[in-house]
Amino acid sequence: MAILKSFKGYRPKKEFVNQVASRPYDVLNSSEARDEVKDNPYSFLHVVKPEVDLPEDVDLHSDQVYNKAKENLEQLIDNEMFFMDKEDFLYVYAQTMFGKTQYGIVGCSAVEDYMNDIIKKHELTRPDKEEDRMNHIRVSGFNAEPVFFAYPDHKDLDAIVAEVVKSKAEYDFSTEDGIGHHFWLIDEKETIRTIEEIFANEVKYTYVADGHHRTAAAALVGNERKKNNPNHTGKEEYNYFLTVLFPAGQLTIIDYNRLVKDLNGLTKKEFVEELSKNFIITLKGEEIYKPDSFHNFSMYLDGNWYSLTANQDTYDDNDPIRSLDVNVLSEAILEPLLDIADLRKSKRIDFVGGIRGLKELKRRVDSGEMEVAFALYPVSMKQLMDIADTGNIMPPKTTWFEPKLRSGLVIHSLD
Repeated sequence: MAILKSFKGYRPKKEFVNQVASRPYDVLNSSEARDEVKDNPYSFLHVVKPEVDLPEDVDLHSDQVYNKAKENLEQLIDNEMFFMDKEDFLYVYAQTMFGKTQYGIVGCSAVEDYMNDIIKKHELTRPDKEEDRMNHIRVSGFNAEPVFFAYPDHKDLDAIVAEVVKSKAEYDFSTEDGIGHHFWLIDEKETIRTIEEIFANEVKYTYVADGHHRTAAAALVGNERKKNNPNHTGKEEYNYFLTVLFPAGQLTIIDYNRLVKDLNGLTKKEFVEELSKNFIITLKGEEIYKPDSFHNFSMYLDGNWYSLTANQDTYDDNDPIRSLDVNVLSEAILEPLLDIADLRKSKRIDFVGGIRGLKELKRRVDSGEMEVAFALYPVSMKQLMDIADTGNIMPPKTTWFEPKLRSGLVIHSLD
């Protein structure tokens, strides 16, 4: 069963929270981050992307960068922009987008659960990205950004959260993208104990939704500290890391679409003829067409949109991998027709999150940068959990979660 633990969070003062809260480190590059912090010395990007305060030619993985993160975080605490809660709390972090609100419980998950596969994963991680986040944690001594987890829907947890959010939120603000962020303290000891017991006794697994590298890094640093501490007891804070856990039924996965630079030597007519062997093709014309169900794809080619409906022999809905449309796309189009076998390494393919809309696909094809675009129907949470439960791994760039968690609302010290 899953461990969820309360902790003494470090949080920004209420009057500064809107300025502090930042986008996560991995959704913008260094140049974009520098622009974002120009007029905001309090942005948490100074901590999670500390190169914004260093020369532009700095090595992003140098000791100088990680030391700057530590310095900037310590300055926020020393200047009393951040303070530590006096007791161990849990928290509720809710986000509102397009009129829909999702409610997450903020607490600490256990390093041991990661090592024992109680925390389920659905993506591979890259060692270089793991090491980057590990160094950030090692040097700063904090989990500076939470990881986005899901857990199976649970009525009793829903009821507890619903009661908590009846009170006035500790933080309540909207960001420039129109997303509302709401944050409550769970400070009643009995409520905290009940939530922790429900997880310990009734929640068999939790699932990494977004943030596999941060999860791996946090768990590996915690395990590293355990091995290096001859007086280890198991109660140290480094045995836990910062997570926000949402009920799976409240989450929305957005489509993650593909663009390809060329048709691998095929003419447009030849390409469409090859597609017709595995898909029912319907010309939709110039008006944007969005896939309306599993195994239905949208293609934009030469100024026109097409509906592609996969033939039944291209997928197997009883198989967690072969049921995925990203797998159908790869096995029926990308590999055999376009000679793109390794999505991680190929320079001829690019990926666009559905939050940017299908107009972005059209724009990039019309510009001549790309030759063809494919839009997919979003993966379901059930598919994600089935993949994770069976120990399988999703193909690269399969899931896109929105809204993203803001960084800096609460952080967790390893000491």
